[in-house]
Amino acid sequence: MGSESYPFFSFSLIFYLPHLRRFIRWIILYVQFKQQAADVLVQAAKEAGYDVAASDIPFEFSEHADMATRLAFVLASKMKENPAAIASKIISKISLPAEGAGYVGKITAAGPYINITASEKYLTETVMQAVSQKENYGRGTHTGKILLEHTSANPNGPLHVGHIRNSVIGDTLSRILKKAGYEVEVQYYVNDIGRQIAVVSWACSRYELDLTKKSDSAIADVYIKANVDINNDESINNYIEDLMKKVENGDSETIESFTHAVDLAIAGIKETLLLMNIKHDRFIRESRFIENGDVWNVIKRLEESGRTKTEEGGALAVDLKDHGFEKTLIIKRSNGTSLYTTRDLAYHEWKGAQCDRMIDILGADHKLISGQLKATLDVLGSKQPEVVIFEFVSLPEGSMSTRRGKFISADDLVNEVISKAYEEVSARRPDATEEFRQKTARAVGVGAVRYDVVKVSPEKSTIFDWKKALDFEKQGAPYIQYAHARAANILAKAEEEGIFNEGDDAAVRETAASKACLLTESYETDLIRKIAEFDQIIETCAKDLKPHSFAIYARELADSFNQFYRFVSVLNADDEDIRKARLTLVCAAKVAIADALDVLGIEAPDAMWSAARPETETP
Repeated sequence: MGSESYPFFSFSLIFYLPHLRRFIRWIILYVQFKQQAADVLVQAAKEAGYDVAASDIPFEFSEHADMATRLAFVLASKMKENPAAIASKIISKISLPAEGAGYVGKITAAGPYINITASEKYLTETVMQAVSQKENYGRGTHTGKILLEHTSANPNGPLHVGHIRNSVIGDTLSRILKKAGYEVEVQYYVNDIGRQIAVVSWACSRYELDLTKKSDSAIADVYIKANVDINNDESINNYIEDLMKKVENGDSETIESFTHAVDLAIAGIKETLLLMNIKHDRFIRESRFIENGDVWNVIKRLEESGRTKTEEGGALAVDLKDHGFEKTLIIKRSNGTSLYTTRDLAYHEWKGAQCDRMIDILGADHKLISGQLKATLDVLGSKQPEVVIFEFVSLPEGSMSTRRGKFISADDLVNEVISKAYEEVSARRPDATEEFRQKTARAVGVGAVRYDVVKVSPEKSTIFDWKKALDFEKQGAPYIQYAHARAANILAKAEEEGIFNEGDDAAVRETAASKACLLTESYETDLIRKIAEFDQIIETCAKDLKPHSFAIYARELADSFNQFYRFVSVLNADDEDIRKARLTLVCAAKVAIADALDVLGIEAPDAMWSAARPETETP
C-alpha cells in the first residue's frame, strides 16, 4: 500500500469507528447482561462466604424470569449445605447498580433457584437492537469453519418423507450455526460407486428410462424393477459384483455408466431440495477417494496399526474392542473391493483437514457405524465428527423403502401441502391475483412441511400424519407467518396514514431510543423479553445442536406478538408518543419474526389472508 493511501484509510476508520462500536455493543447485549449478572452474583456469594468464579455460574432459561441459575445446587454439592439456604444467603447480599445504569433489574430466590430479571435499560436496548440490526439481529460472534453433511441419500430414486427429516434438520442446523457466527459449508456425500449404484447402472442398461418423468423418479422405476429381477434370479448378483470391481479398477466405460445414472438421480434430488429452500454448497463423490488413492492409504495405515484381522470368508476387519465395540468394522471385502465405510473414513480425513469442526446428520440406523467410524478415526489419529442422530419418520402403514417401492416422495408430500395451502388462500382471499395465491401457497406449504418436521426433537421418532401436516389452524409455520403478516400490515397502514415509516431507519432508531421506555404494559414487556431471547436461543441451539428448540422459540415469539396484538391497541392508541413507541415494538417484532423464520428456512410473507379481528390492524 502506497503512502498516499494512508490518509483515506485513517478517514475511513474514523468515520466507521462509532458505528463499529455501536454494532459491537448491540451484538453482545445478552453477553453483557449475563456478565453483569455473573459479576453481581460473584460479589454477593463472596460476601455470603462462598468462593465462586463467574465461570462456575450455570445460567439457563426460566419461565419465571429472563434468566436463572442453579448456582446454589453447585455450591451445595461442595459445601454440603441446603441449596435453598445457600440461595437465600446469596440473595441477602445482592447489591445492584443504580437504576438505569445496568442491564440487571432484579435478582430473587425461588427456593434453591436464583432468578434474574432484566432492567428497563436492557428492554429498551433490545428494541433498539432489533430495529437497527434487522437481518443481522441475533447474530453471534463465534468463529471457525464447520463442514456440515446432511441428506446424502443414495441416488437410486427420489427423496421420500424419511429422507427429508435429515434434510430439514441439517439445513436448519446450518442456518442456526451461521447465525451464531460460524463459517458453515454444507456438503452432500454422493454414493456413486456402491452396490446400489451398480444395481442402478445395470437397471439403466436393461430397462428404458422414462425421462418424461422427473429424473430421480425415472431412476427409481428401473431400480425397483431390477430388485424384483435380482430377487427372482440371484445369479445377477455376480454381474453386479463384477461392475463394482470394474469401477474400482478404473474401467472408464463402467465408470461413465455409473456417473450417468447418478447424475440423473442427483439432478432430481436437487430440484426437490430447492423446492424446500434447501441448498448444498458442495456435492462430494465417493469415487474421488478411490481415484486419488486415499481409501487404499487408509487401509494400509490400519493394517500397519496391528488392529486388522482377516474374517472368516476373507474380508479385512478392524478390531475396536478397546473402544467399546464387540463387532469388528469391515474395511475391505474378500474380493478386494472397498466398502462405503472405508470410503467414509477417507472422506472424513479429507474433511477434517480443512475445517475446525465436522457435523454429520445421520439416521438412527447409523448409530453403530457412526460410533465405529469415530473410533477408527481415533485409531488413525484423525479428527472426529460430531454426530446428530435422528429417529425416523414412518407412515401409519409402516416404514418406507425405495427398493420395495413403498414410499411417499418428498415431491408428492410438499406439492400436496402446497395444493392444500392454495385452496386455503383462494377461499380466504378470492379477490387475490393468481400470482399472489401461488406465491403465498408455496411459502405456506413449504413452511408447514419444514416446521412439522423440525419441531420434534431429533431423538424422537414420529409417524407422519397427513391431516396434522395439512392443519393450518395449529400453532405451526402458518401461525408464525401470519404473525409476521400482521406486523407488516400494521406498519403498512401506519405509513399510509403518515404516522410511521418503517423504511426511514434513522427516524425509527431515534423513536426507539426516545420512546421505547414507555413500553411498560405486561403484554409489551413480555413481547420485548421474548424478542430478547433470540440470541440466547441461537447460542443454546448452536451449542446443543438441537434445532427443534429454535422452532419452539419461533412459535412462542409469534404467540407473544399475537397476544400483544390482541390486547394492546397500536394505531388507535390515544397518546401519540405511546403509539409511536408501540409501532417501534411492532417493527422490532417483525424483524425478530422474519429472522426466526429465515433461520427455519421458511419465507416471511407480508400478507396472507384476512384476520378475524375487523379493525384497521389486519393483514
